[in-house]
Amino acid sequence: MTTINPEKRTHTALAMPRSRLHFLWYLTRRSPLTIIGFLIILLVIIMVIGAPFIAPYDPNKVMLSSRLLPPSSIHWFGTDEVGRDLFSRVVYGSRASCGAAFMIVFISMSAGVFLGCLSGVVGGVFDSAMMRTMDVVLALPALVLAMALAAALGPSLFNSMLAVAIVRIPAYVRLSRGQTLSLRERIFVKASRTFGASNLYILRWHLLPNALSPLIVQATLDLGGIVLIAAALSFIGLGAQPPTAEWGALVSSGRSFILDQWWYGTFPGLAILVTAMGCNLLGDGIRDMLDPRLGPNE
Repeated sequence: MTTINPEKRTHTALAMPRSRLHFLWYLTRRSPLTIIGFLIILLVIIMVIGAPFIAPYDPNKVMLSSRLLPPSSIHWFGTDEVGRDLFSRVVYGSRASCGAAFMIVFISMSAGVFLGCLSGVVGGVFDSAMMRTMDVVLALPALVLAMALAAALGPSLFNSMLAVAIVRIPAYVRLSRGQTLSLRERIFVKASRTFGASNLYILRWHLLPNALSPLIVQATLDLGGIVLIAAALSFIGLGAQPPTAEWGALVSSGRSFILDQWWYGTFPGLAILVTAMGCNLLGDGIRDMLDPRLGPNE
């Protein structure tokens, strides 16, 4: 009878996660842009979490004697029309803009994946009704529909977040339904159904885990677009309301001073641009890592 050395077993167990990390690093380093996107998103997350420690001033503190000062060593991004420090407001604005974007993706992905997988498993009239409803929503321009819903619900950050989440649900429904229709014909799903497994059991243990890869890629790519849509709603007054620091609202306030005080709208706009670019770069990198058909130069 063959015995296994406990030390060898421990060494093997430790080596497996390490080999996975090396493989992940091998996939990542093939694309320097993926690393840049990851670093941008990491910086944004640090800024969201550590805003009270990063911001040098209270973002809502009014100092009329310091109004509309240009960037300097005291106020890195300058000040606004009532003397508030713009760097502090941009840092705190990451909480409203990026926090809303993460919540929108979480809500729309959770609801869309559940409805799409359930539609693919149940089929029949429920599937047809669900898909026709999603087609109606997708037929309308996303930004226009989000504006209409936000206006109907009332101008606030929460209502704009809810409006954008509703608009983004159909994309996840269609994607998750397509994955479900492909997976439900697999042998392991048919075997589970043969042994009496319910639709919810199949959905939880077989379909969702195997459909996550493209959904994660879609969610990462969606973040950049959602940051832009949320900022656009705040720009036209349907999102965050004063004195809340939010990137789109800051750009909207700075447009009145853009000719003489260029810094007012420029730095919040750059924050939106860099964050959206980081999300897109990271999403493309994750897609390349999860798709074995794509080579390093594709």
